[in-house]
Amino acid sequence: MTKADLIASVASDAGLKKSVAEKVLNSFMDNIQKALKNGDKITLTGFGTFQCTERVSRTGRNPRTGQEIKIPSCNVPKFKPGNKLREALK
Repeated sequence: MTKADLIASVASDAGLKKSVAEKVLNSFMDNIQKALKNGDKITLTGFGTFQCTERVSRTGRNPRTGQEIKIPSCNVPKFKPGNKLREALK
């Protein structure tokens, strides 16, 4: 499913115009990004939890040359599904 498909589905389910559904979806995604950037944890009961964790720096290898390289630390978004979502996928 693409973003356009999701917008069309939300618009149909909620009885909204596609332009309104697109604004809602964009706002939802922007607010999730802002919260993660601020280090907040977002919990949508039954659906899941979004949170950002720090991946520590490490040493890796360049696959082409085999030379060791230092990979810097970075923040990585993570998603943990909730019980209702897990049950729906069984």
